[in-house]
Amino acid sequence: MVLGRYLLSALVLSLLGAGLARPTPEDVAELSAPPPARRPQAIYVTSNEVAGNAVVAFKINNDGTLSDGSVTATGGKGGNGFNVNTNSPNSPDALGSQGSVRVVGRHLLVVNAGSNTVTLFEIDADDATKLVMVGKPTYTLGDFPVSVAVSERLQQACVANTGVKAGIACFQITSGGLVALESQLSRVFDLQQTTPPSILKTDISHTVFNDDSTALITTVRSDASHTGLISVYPVLANGRVSTHDVRTFPPRTAMLFGVAPIPGTRDPRTGSSAFVIADPSFGAGLFRISATTGAVATVALTAIPNQNGTCWAAYSPATRSVFVADAGGSTLVEIDPATGAVLQDLHTTVGNLGSIDLVAPANGFVYALSFATDPHLTPAVAVYDVTAGRATARQVQNFRPSAAFRLSNNAQGMAVY
Repeated sequence: MVLGRYLLSALVLSLLGAGLARPTPEDVAELSAPPPARRPQAIYVTSNEVAGNAVVAFKINNDGTLSDGSVTATGGKGGNGFNVNTNSPNSPDALGSQGSVRVVGRHLLVVNAGSNTVTLFEIDADDATKLVMVGKPTYTLGDFPVSVAVSERLQQACVANTGVKAGIACFQITSGGLVALESQLSRVFDLQQTTPPSILKTDISHTVFNDDSTALITTVRSDASHTGLISVYPVLANGRVSTHDVRTFPPRTAMLFGVAPIPGTRDPRTGSSAFVIADPSFGAGLFRISATTGAVATVALTAIPNQNGTCWAAYSPATRSVFVADAGGSTLVEIDPATGAVLQDLHTTVGNLGSIDLVAPANGFVYALSFATDPHLTPAVAVYDVTAGRATARQVQNFRPSAAFRLSNNAQGMAVY
């Protein structure tokens, strides 16, 4: 998370200086081998422009690099959280979240924070950069939506709002568009926020379904006067997400942010599975979270040396590891999801100040939305090759789109098809 244009909050820096002891890792379930997957065809970013939001798609070439693709209007407006330190809209990391654009099956969803809506698109079967809007932008039942969780099994999307009217609303994905599963916001978070939200106050960071869609997991970052929060809403027998959750405040966390569910780690005895969650107050944590009881167990808290804002996390089926992006440094950190240990801390010198979201598809590459040290340059997508396995990441492209596809520092999110 970037607090200010290119500076992190003194709050984060003070937390980093405090230091944290790492707990002894508990035994975790053995990771299952990743299933075969088709070659990824495109990545997607939301422009998040206040005047009019759009999805910007980039083609994934056969060698894993990127090229220009398309720009498709969402029918809504982007938005910016407010930075009280600079007394101005926050940018980069305007939304302060992960999951603002998501793909499920051949559908793509994107939040429109400035108009309190979410837009559903169908992805063309032959050209993944071609998007067709399904229905119309749908009201999210709250203020300032920042993150959307999707489940292919349930054919549902749940949207996290983080303004004055904060909470999560769930929708059925249909051939005609999104259909609300409730008439009002039923999963309320009393954040005591404003609209737009202040980035220095308690805020929702990310909402995501677990690997088998039996629970909805949401992280809430603190203002550092309290610990971070993990919320667990179970999925009921009727396929609906419960309106009652279990909330846990894991000790020695503060700014819990991006969540990476680890496939194949469910323990049938406890209903728990593994998650790596980024937290810029120290690095990243490994947790086991039960979909059955909502219980959260801390396995490891991993301090990442010299990090300045590790906020976003993505699991790679190619390496069976988790990659974490740092908003305050041109780094890519790889985490072992069985122990929480750092496998690689890659620093690059290509002119990027930091990254504000990432994806790690099965093709053995990692794509990170990055902004430049030079304020005259537009954001790029850093492309890393991890096809050689764990701890081998190397940057192979710093893709800066041409003028027709150019992004501003308001750009947010990252998804892949």
